[in-house]
Amino acid sequence: MNRNDAPRNPATTAPATFHVKSFGCQMNIYDGERMAEMLGTQGMTPAAEGAEADLVILNTCHIREKAVDKVYSDIGRLTRDDGSRPMIAVAGCVAQAEGSEIQRRARNVDIVVGPQAYHRLPHLIDKVGRGEAAVDTDMPAASKFGALPARTKQARPTAFLTIMEGCDKFCTYCVVPYTRGAEISRSWSAIVDEAKALVDGGAREITLLGQNVNAWTGDDDKGRAQGMDGLVRELAKIPDLRRIRYTTSHPNDMSDGLIAAHGEIDKLMPFLHLPVQAGNDRILKAMNRSHSADSYLRIIERVRQARPDIAISGDFIVGFPGETDAEFEDTLRIVEQVRYAQCYSFKYSPRPGTPAADMDHQIAAEVMDERLARLQAVLNRQQAAFNAATVGRTTQILLERKGRHPGQLIGKSPWLQSVVVTAPELEIGDFVDVDIISAGPNSLAGETVRRKAA
Repeated sequence: MNRNDAPRNPATTAPATFHVKSFGCQMNIYDGERMAEMLGTQGMTPAAEGAEADLVILNTCHIREKAVDKVYSDIGRLTRDDGSRPMIAVAGCVAQAEGSEIQRRARNVDIVVGPQAYHRLPHLIDKVGRGEAAVDTDMPAASKFGALPARTKQARPTAFLTIMEGCDKFCTYCVVPYTRGAEISRSWSAIVDEAKALVDGGAREITLLGQNVNAWTGDDDKGRAQGMDGLVRELAKIPDLRRIRYTTSHPNDMSDGLIAAHGEIDKLMPFLHLPVQAGNDRILKAMNRSHSADSYLRIIERVRQARPDIAISGDFIVGFPGETDAEFEDTLRIVEQVRYAQCYSFKYSPRPGTPAADMDHQIAAEVMDERLARLQAVLNRQQAAFNAATVGRTTQILLERKGRHPGQLIGKSPWLQSVVVTAPELEIGDFVDVDIISAGPNSLAGETVRRKAA
């Protein structure tokens, strides 16, 4: 074995290549992209797909128990056949929640860094090189954004843009307030500047992100107080930005202005992800959701009055502690009333440190399984019906990626549906008008009307 073949000691070798693997929500994807851009400014290069990187960053999610277990499983798989391994960094919400416990449980982890501190990664890498402990789970108030490099050219025509972080709602089942901290809004100018940089780099659609994105507030460039509707109106002025989306929203932060914006701003896509979580008021109170089933339904009605063709998406948790059969039936009723285009649904998963984890009357796994199957059957039927209702429509899609077959491209409709077209003469990033000719449960098939839409 020559020196180049010897097992790598990550504590003494400065990494030249890196790979970021992000789990969970869109905000983690955004954070992963920002980490990659930052490491690029340090002279490091991303490892090609399937290549062995010198540094592997696992950008983690702590919402579900299985996601945490998957992180530790992935850490174990990073040791190579010859006994060497890359430098390993655990970032994100698991890092924030568990801190140095990660290194105790997985001794081959070199760096632990929380979601508010990843701008310090280069410093932490240097600490590893000096043989020092490299754990940073501080929560400085939004300072990471000012420390991150300018956005680089996007490889995709769509981009994420985090406008606020944290959560003040303290739902009893959720770890986000503990892993992401209090709600902090980024400044108006920082958001507008980043959006312009993304558009200059090729983005034509931007999705605004936040744990409670519609809680964003700030002062505009004239010192006037603004809510998220004012920010959307400002971003809509960017000439080459064609589409604006946002996620995830809280019912209590759906302001009159934001509801009106859905009917007044053409660039704001007709899609709203607005989680309700349950359809029973007692369960909602136990979840500390601070809205009722009726108030949620009234918001949906007002949004549909403003934008009749809007697609509604949501989140549901079944089997919350103490949920009775009758209370679960209330959830099914609210689903039938709303008629969702898409939805995410989960079995309740107790997260350590949250109030719900210590509540009495935890629901048996087999009961949660049965309830989830019933709920998903209704939601799947509604999604299929929504997709089927678009057959025969002509709409515009933004082509985002290649399909499985030669000449095939996949784009998104205004309602966030995947649409597959065969159009080898078109390119990723093109807008194209299509006739929707068929619908499956998860995607649509379209035929181009004209080759490139203006």
